[in-house]
Amino acid sequence: MKILFIVPYTPNLVRVRPYNLIRALAARGNQVTVATLATGPADEADVRGLEAIGVRVLHAPLPRWRWMLNCALALPTRSPLQAAYCWQPALMRALRQAMKAENFDVVHVEHLRGVRFGLGLLDGGSPPVVWDSVDCITHLFRQASRQARQTVKKAVTRFELSRTAPYEGWLAGQFARVLVTSPIDRKAFMELAPQYSDRLVVLPNGVDLDYFQPDAGVIRAQDELVISGKMSYHANVAMVLHLVNDILPLVWAERPEVSLNVVGKDPPRELLALAEDPRVRVTGSVPDLRPYLRRAAVAVAPITYGAGIQNKVLEALACATPVVASPQAVSALQIRAGEEILVAGQPDDFAWHVLSLLADPEMQQRLGQGGRRFVERQHSWNAAAASLEEIYRQARLDPSAV
Repeated sequence: MKILFIVPYTPNLVRVRPYNLIRALAARGNQVTVATLATGPADEADVRGLEAIGVRVLHAPLPRWRWMLNCALALPTRSPLQAAYCWQPALMRALRQAMKAENFDVVHVEHLRGVRFGLGLLDGGSPPVVWDSVDCITHLFRQASRQARQTVKKAVTRFELSRTAPYEGWLAGQFARVLVTSPIDRKAFMELAPQYSDRLVVLPNGVDLDYFQPDAGVIRAQDELVISGKMSYHANVAMVLHLVNDILPLVWAERPEVSLNVVGKDPPRELLALAEDPRVRVTGSVPDLRPYLRRAAVAVAPITYGAGIQNKVLEALACATPVVASPQAVSALQIRAGEEILVAGQPDDFAWHVLSLLADPEMQQRLGQGGRRFVERQHSWNAAAASLEEIYRQARLDPSAV
């Protein structure tokens, strides 16, 4: 198939879902044209990386003034700021030219931030436009508005929530298919737009099983924990603060030598301040996450709110690192607690699971192997790409699709 894949941020190993879907679709023989935005030299390097695997890339810059103007212009409207943030007329012009020049079979648009480009390509005919919402942002913001500790963040999420709920409900009826990563997000969309239930499809995330794999040559540090993710993301910030403030004091009371690596790009000031405790290391962006996952005795994911599938959990499991997670972190996974992962909601239960694993290397190994088998069985990117191809085919055959 000839696929036009629009994503509002340049795909790379951090932006896991679009990067791996694009790579897997190309590896399966599809002709993929990626349209994206670049905000700096790092994004330009990611564009060259996509081109190196045989993907054609259309890209335009998104300077700071552009997204600030986009948000300012959206304020007096009913549109969410998320939907306006990445608007770039130059990319829209390139998309329209590509549509005239190429006979695409399907257009794929990712995230609420990219949706305006997809809306601009709707003409009532072919090709069908599939919107990968990834998460239901309304569902995410509802949780964030309750969980946010800072007054400003709480006010911003509530402001956006008043706009995203009606907007996402409307969007569900605009596209041939709407994709989400989990049944929970599909259910949230169903509440917003029950009349479009036939268009709402779950496409779970995968994990790169060749890249994220165990290394038998690495000896795990028996008092080292790791927590990972994009650390500028509000749900990840809340997760790390919950871990350090509510859970680790209980762990340290029993094992004061336990250390924590907080691994992920763009940690805000409140996370950087955690490194004042010598047992906490905040790395910022790292060239390779795998050494941290392979060396840790336990990976932790005490997420307090969120949406979709948590890639941080899948990546740790793929490295055969034993994982302790909150119910929210595994709500989208068909995983067996006690055999493939440990799950705890309350700080004392979470700390007890961590301490139990640290005291039992054999349990670490058994749980890690179970987690690896789980992702091999259910979360390969090739299987996700095959499912996506079928979604595209069904969208093209559906006479009721927009």
